[in-house]
Parts: sequence; structure tokens; C-alpha cells
Amino acid sequence: MMNNVIVVAGGKGLRMGSDLPKQFIPIGGKPVLMRTIEMFYNFDNNINIILVLPLSHQGYWHQLCKEYNFTVSHKIATGGETRFHSVKNGLDMVDEGIVAVQDGVRPFASREMICRCFNAAHDFSAVVPAIDSTDSLRRVKADGKSEIIDRSQIRLVQTPQVFHVDILKKAYKTEYKTTFTDDASVVEFMGTDIHLVKGEVTNIKITTPLDLKIGELLINSI
Repeated sequence: MMNNVIVVAGGKGLRMGSDLPKQFIPIGGKPVLMRTIEMFYNFDNNINIILVLPLSHQGYWHQLCKEYNFTVSHKIATGGETRFHSVKNGLDMVDEGIVAVQDGVRPFASREMICRCFNAAHDFSAVVPAIDSTDSLRRVKADGKSEIIDRSQIRLVQTPQVFHVDILKKAYKTEYKTTFTDDASVVEFMGTDIHLVKGEVTNIKITTPLDLKIGELLINSI
């Protein structure tokens, strides 16, 4: 089956405290977004890569590709009003097979974990990597009081989230809801069960200056 990945990169970098969107910030001498794309190319050099970018960022991306001599083949879709609409636009460039949806600023998933997600997707309709919570958790109730949550029942969700193409396309025909926080939530709304696979604590999302420093340490430890 054809492997596809939609890399969603619409961040404005507000939490990073930078004028440069976080997906374009260099880490280990290369923009974060390029590392994310290369991660999937190294998994499967025939994979169909769709990069979803706001129209206002596309010129700068082309400039970066020339500057860094970035030649990994990929298509570009234009981002939408929300992440939901951006993924929907990317799906228009996918025809068949298995499709992953990936945060553009999550560049450290191992090849083994990506394989684990794609392999599981052949047996299940919807696959999500997740890790255990190591922190204590509390739920804030309507009256303002809080109560403990059993963390053994909690998993922290990551990407890539991987699906049969027809399942994801069907799910994205529904109307947008603010409760759609990721692709799994859209698919689950349509009645499809979500299968969890083992994620990685190093599969971090680059959203703050601290994340950049951790990412540099990860690169230097490879």
C-alpha cells in the first residue's frame, strides 16, 4: 500500500517569542521542518510527502530550500483557518493507501516508532502513538475545586497519527468542531476506535525556547 504523510506546519511561533515561525527555526544547523520531512523520507524514500503551509509562508519556504539545498521531494498544500482545515486541504493530495498526519515541529520520532505506527495501521483503521504520564494529574471541576486523576488510565498523545486513507477522508467530511484537537478526535467522532501504540519520550514537539535546547541535546546525542 502507498505510504503518505501530511506534515502540518502552520504555527506562528507565538510561544517561541520569535518573529520567525517555529517550524523555520534552525536546530542543529537545519530548520526544524526540514528535519521533520527528512524523518519520513528516511523511513520510506518513496513516501508521498504533502507539506501544508500558510500561503504567506510558502515563498520563504522555497527560499530556505534553495539556501539549504533541500531536495527531498514533496508537494505543498495551502493551510486553512484551523489545523482541521489544513489537514483537509492536504488530504486532497492523497489518493490511496496509508496516511500519517505529523506535526511539522515534531522532528525526533525514530524510524522504529514510525515503522511501528505504519505497520499497526495495516491491521487497524486508526493508530496513535502515546506515552505514559509521569506527572500527577488533577481535574478542575465546575465548582472550581479539583480532584486527583488516576494517571495509570492517562496517555499523552503524539504524532504521527496514522490511518487508512478512506477512513480519514470520510472523517474529514464532517463539519469542524472546536473539540477536534487532533486527527484521532475527528476519526473517533465518526465512530472509529483508536488503537494506541508505544510512543517515545524523545518525540518532543518544539514549541518553546526550552524545547529548542532539549532538541539540540537530542541531536548531539545521536
